[in-house]
Parts: sequence; structure tokens; C-alpha cells
Amino acid sequence: MGKRGTVADYAGNELYKGDLITYGARQGNRVRLADAIIEKVTVRKVHGILRPMLLVQPTGTESGFVPRKRLRREWISTEHARLCLPEVTGERE
Repeated sequence: MGKRGTVADYAGNELYKGDLITYGARQGNRVRLADAIIEKVTVRKVHGILRPMLLVQPTGTESGFVPRKRLRREWISTEHARLCLPEVTGERE
């Protein structure tokens, strides 16, 4: 099995499973900042370009006046993520 390359946020910090990140999440016509825990790090091919993607579980801590109705897992691109705290869950691979 080959070694995984590094997946980083927009500031160049490496991202791993179990890290706490902040990312931009849409709510209607607005964008809020939300915190989430990374559950999976992968790369997908989108229109012929390899794009790093993260499966994240929102924590419920976010900006905005209206709280989220559901804390479902979602896929986001790493270009919208910023590392807050590494190894929050202790599941680094």
C-alpha cells in the first residue's frame, strides 16, 4: 500500500482524522463559520482535477443567530478549512 501524501488547509497546516477545524458553511444566502471534527480525509477527482476532501462532523459551535437544525456529517473541500486544534479525539492515523 502506498504512503498517503499530505492534505493541508489553506494556511499549509496538515489535516488528519480527529483534528478540530473551522470552515465556512452556508445558511441560505449567508455564510457562517462552523467548528467540526474531521472523520475522514480523502482525495476525489472533480472535472479531471484531484481535490482533497474532508468528511466532517459539526460540533454545534458556530457563528450566526439561528442555530443549525441538524448536525449531520458533510463533505467539504480543504480550501475552506482552517486547523484549530490538532488531535482533539486522539485518533491520528
